[in-house]
Amino acid sequence: MARRARTSATGFLRDFQEFILRGNVIELAVAVIIGGAFGKIVEAFVNWLMSVVLKPFLDAANVNQLKDLPFGLGDLAIAIVNFLIVALVVFLIIRALEKFIRKQEAETPIDPILESQERLTAAIDRLTNTMNQP
Repeated sequence: MARRARTSATGFLRDFQEFILRGNVIELAVAVIIGGAFGKIVEAFVNWLMSVVLKPFLDAANVNQLKDLPFGLGDLAIAIVNFLIVALVVFLIIRALEKFIRKQEAETPIDPILESQERLTAAIDRLTNTMNQP
């Protein structure tokens, strides 16, 4: 019984090691770390921006900092602006990647045999759909 426990523990450790060493897990870990650092930069920028832009409104409300607003409205406003900035940056990155991919696809010559196979497959699919209609 002790042997079986060691074998399953060894198998578990081996499986865990394989899981950790996969490229996707490491890339995800790096992305999370960079995302956290980027989030801190965005948060600092938003705090500065909100204090500059909203300074007249804060003075009128007799509030020194945005976080001092009642009911947590300052924290909510900061969180919303943080989200919008991060979403904008992610959108711009994805848009740039899609543009790059489209450019790469346009530069890649089309294989005539592959194109013929795709046309034949599409024709067979259309014929199958037509035959299956009542």
